[in-house]
Amino acid sequence: MAPSLRQKQTSCIVRMLNLNQPPNPSGTGPAPAASARGEEVYKILVLDRFCRDVLSPLIHVKDLRKHGITLYFVIDKERQAVPGVPAVYFVQPTPANVARIAVDAGRGLYESFHLNFSSSVPRPLLENLAEGVLRSDAAHRIAKVFDQYLEFVTLEDNLFSLAQRDAYVQLNDPSAGDREIEGIVERIAGGLFCVLATLGVVPVIRCARGGPAEMVASALDSRLRDHLVVKNNLFSEGGNLGSTFQRPVLCLFDRNFELAVGIQHDWSYRALVHDVLGLKLNRLSVQGDKSGNKSYELDDSDQFWVSNSWSPFPKVAEEIEIQLSKYKQDVDEVNRRTGGKDGAEFDGTDLIGNTKHLMNAVNSLPELTERKKIIDRHTNIATVLLGEIKERSLDSYCTLEDDMLTKGSVDRSSLVSLLKGKGTNIDKLRLAITYLLSMETTPQSEVEQIEAALRESEVDPCAFQYVKKIKSLNTSLASSATSASKSNIVDWAEKLYGQSISAMTAGMKNLLSAGRQLALTRIVEALMEGKPNPEVDSYVLFDPRAPRSASGSHPKGPFKEAIVFMIGGGNYVEYRSLMELAQRTQPVKHVIYGTTEVLNGEEFVEQLTVLGQKMGLGNANVKPAQ
Repeated sequence: MAPSLRQKQTSCIVRMLNLNQPPNPSGTGPAPAASARGEEVYKILVLDRFCRDVLSPLIHVKDLRKHGITLYFVIDKERQAVPGVPAVYFVQPTPANVARIAVDAGRGLYESFHLNFSSSVPRPLLENLAEGVLRSDAAHRIAKVFDQYLEFVTLEDNLFSLAQRDAYVQLNDPSAGDREIEGIVERIAGGLFCVLATLGVVPVIRCARGGPAEMVASALDSRLRDHLVVKNNLFSEGGNLGSTFQRPVLCLFDRNFELAVGIQHDWSYRALVHDVLGLKLNRLSVQGDKSGNKSYELDDSDQFWVSNSWSPFPKVAEEIEIQLSKYKQDVDEVNRRTGGKDGAEFDGTDLIGNTKHLMNAVNSLPELTERKKIIDRHTNIATVLLGEIKERSLDSYCTLEDDMLTKGSVDRSSLVSLLKGKGTNIDKLRLAITYLLSMETTPQSEVEQIEAALRESEVDPCAFQYVKKIKSLNTSLASSATSASKSNIVDWAEKLYGQSISAMTAGMKNLLSAGRQLALTRIVEALMEGKPNPEVDSYVLFDPRAPRSASGSHPKGPFKEAIVFMIGGGNYVEYRSLMELAQRTQPVKHVIYGTTEVLNGEEFVEQLTVLGQKMGLGNANVKPAQ
């Protein structure tokens, strides 16, 4: 099986930590270099905060020693000199980082500097670096400079984030100028280029016509074309995602394509942990039983998390009980066989048999200890989650939102009762916005009743008013498609939301689509099939390997591999839906999901609130949502 994105990025980082040499054949990492006196020489690692986040989900701090790293520092903190030791720098190519490297080299902090930039270094910055080290007579300390193309965070084998904050606000800000929008689009295209370079693939690109998705697709297409004309380019080896020779399809979407998914509450364990407990970079911190907060890492090293994270929360609670019961049985069995508690007395006549049992018991202890640690971890997490669920009636929010999104209808009394009842202000705001997005028509009287309930709970309505404005705009676009005022409305849509009329009306259709399957998953499935389909026939096609005149000509397919990228913030609900799509198709397909940043419902509503405030919506007299 071909290496995953996570494995490929980890491999690049391990090579970088080994001074860009292959790790030793024994497998665990590089062998530390030997000094003239035969002593081992280890390395210092210097990171900026972004690159620290890139490493965090891939290599634990305790494992850095395996790769010859004894100390690591953040670049913008004051550091003492460590003479005679090489330093590996892994930082973004920014003016501040380049200036700091020149200062460090001038001070002679380390014996040699192995510089690794997370993406391609612009020529002016390289010249600044050269000028800085020459001025301080430190050029001899710069051993190598590498462009690593690792400017993204891989959270799982098939999940990545560009860690670009507030992209939704930046792209939808009505006051943003063309230059600002172009800068954001270029940053997103640059991050995607790094992902493709790490995978070693040049995909066929598909996206809806108009809006941020087409802007990013065009910028990425240009960047790939410019790179492919270079003789020794990053894609010349023809690496691939899977075992086939077929290229993948890269499907680009804008968050406005399906807003509700970024807002709704979800009942699965993984989504709850992210939403309620603030899972970040596969880590979270929760209140312990007797002591203070406990930090946990939830990744593929935790088998319970791998097996149960997509399950509904009640099923997870049952599974914890089952695992605990099985653990107790296995411990009792070890005790019984070794003559411990509740077991038979030690029989000295059968020394060989008893020795065998003792050896088996000793060998099973590490596995039992690890199992108990994982059970305790998830018992603690589930207990804290249960407390939040009861305190905020999160089960009621999940049920009501799911009913609205599935059926397109609502029990008005239940809705108003929940808005006036338990839950945080943000919970109530998310419920109210989900109502707006799930109903094809929203009677004025109902909307006023919801607004009154929000005011009564002292909820800042900016985000609600912003979404109401979007919905009103979509209705105007649909009803005035043949009217004389159409051009004015289109101008307004493009100015406020950076989208063409076709993108806006298509987005609204997706928001109101019937059935529980996400519109995103349905469209990705159609794009991978590559057959004529009214839903995707209008999607633009870019092929960086084809002549420019051929791009946009006809769909290619079917595709066995897809990279799906959400501009403006993604979430675990979409990720789960796409992974289910990949598994249910025959033969099984390979889908990677990425986004500008992974957001929970609260974080996304905060961005909607900012946009509402920028448009002068809401009421300044109410308290901010909490």
